[in-house]
Amino acid sequence: MSAPVHALAHRPLTPGAVAELVTLPAVPPVPDDSDAVDAEVRLRGWVWEDSLVCESYRTAHGHVLCTDVFSPFGSPEARTFLVFGEVYPVDPHDEDMANASWLYGLVDRWREQPGWSGSRPSSADACETVLTDAARVVTGQLGAEPERTTRSAEGLVTGPALTHRVWRTATHALVLGPAPDNGPYGYLTHLQLSCTPLDCAPDLPPAGDEDGLAEWIAAHIDW
Repeated sequence: MSAPVHALAHRPLTPGAVAELVTLPAVPPVPDDSDAVDAEVRLRGWVWEDSLVCESYRTAHGHVLCTDVFSPFGSPEARTFLVFGEVYPVDPHDEDMANASWLYGLVDRWREQPGWSGSRPSSADACETVLTDAARVVTGQLGAEPERTTRSAEGLVTGPALTHRVWRTATHALVLGPAPDNGPYGYLTHLQLSCTPLDCAPDLPPAGDEDGLAEWIAAHIDW
């Protein structure tokens, strides 16, 4: 596989980053109060982030955490997404590369963050290497290999098909892989580890039901 990618930026996942994400639903709850959330953010060494992904956090591990609630701390129903990579895929219909100048700049903004690195041009193989390295960390932290591994479904994300890996805890789904960018760009692709309640979708479909698995993954990673 060598599908072209214009640019890639990433920061490796660490065991501490994975542990923090996985334990967020079970920590002492922090109410949806700006002062209380601000205090928890400072305590964790996080900062508010509004330039890389709208209304998100930058964790002390240097990744971007997006959530669909104001306070993800001690909130089992929260959907949280830890972004550790940003991909600018080649658009086969954009022969003149009309988007190149400003999308290159956006990926460069990710790459310039402390601890991040990148390549331009890049490839799907390079993205897979980033995901494989991240999967080792998640496996080591959870003590189990992924329950399912599959290629990303066409139409779910922009760019080449990349690997999705699925783990489950008693209450949450953990999905590692590419995800659609829901802002502020609309075209780039996140590489992320999501932690979302299992009730976002029914139980995992049976082995071999790739269409069903694609729908299950989409229900957990797209927000």
